[in-house]
Amino acid sequence: MPTAVDRDKQLIRERVWDLLDSAGAVHDGSAHGRIPNFKGASAAADRLGTLSVWRGAEVVKAVPDKAQLPVRVRALSEGKTVFMAVPRLAEIRPFYLLEPAALTVPPTEAAASKVAAAIAPRVGVEEMRPVDVVVVGSVAVGLSGVRIGKGAGYSDLEFAFLMEAGLISAQTVVVTTVHALQVLDEQLPATDHDFGVDLIVTPEEVITCPNPHRPGGLVWEHLDRAKIASIPALAARAPGSPRSTRP
Repeated sequence: MPTAVDRDKQLIRERVWDLLDSAGAVHDGSAHGRIPNFKGASAAADRLGTLSVWRGAEVVKAVPDKAQLPVRVRALSEGKTVFMAVPRLAEIRPFYLLEPAALTVPPTEAAASKVAAAIAPRVGVEEMRPVDVVVVGSVAVGLSGVRIGKGAGYSDLEFAFLMEAGLISAQTVVVTTVHALQVLDEQLPATDHDFGVDLIVTPEEVITCPNPHRPGGLVWEHLDRAKIASIPALAARAPGSPRSTRP
């Protein structure tokens, strides 16, 4: 059953989706129900590419959403290793590994989620390298770094997996690329399992967020049995699982 925080988040999503649609700020029709494929995504990726934290990064963990496609293309074109989640984390090895030197197609093609699914090996957390930059999509993001996704919760789970494995540290920079209309100057609702972002990058500016929240790992009490069962890598780590290393 949705909590009060869930309901508050959905109200904000609907407000931002309506705002983007009214402004004609997205590609592919309506923004509703998804991470908005906002106009200016390439300009935001270019702005991100000027930052020292990006230039020094060797390993990037990126979401598969269309809005972040230009970021993934840039990363691969610049020789960075990219890890991208399998849709809905539906495999026991829930990440695609895109290694620039091993690509059989140009970065502009390899960075697309459907192409990555066809050409990239799948890897588990134990096979991954420490991440320098995490790139996420958002529906809305506050100036404090609190972000609201589309509501499925997969970005938070991916982040928690990597935190527990020690692949995301205090030095890892978390970035969201968004349209300016998605940036809200207000307090946004959040839970203990939600992670915040260090940087908000729009086509026009870079916003640094102070002390964003980072969970220490998976918050099991926030996960229901159906969610755990639907994600093989999560089910394998669940307390009581034969494969779990948890007490």
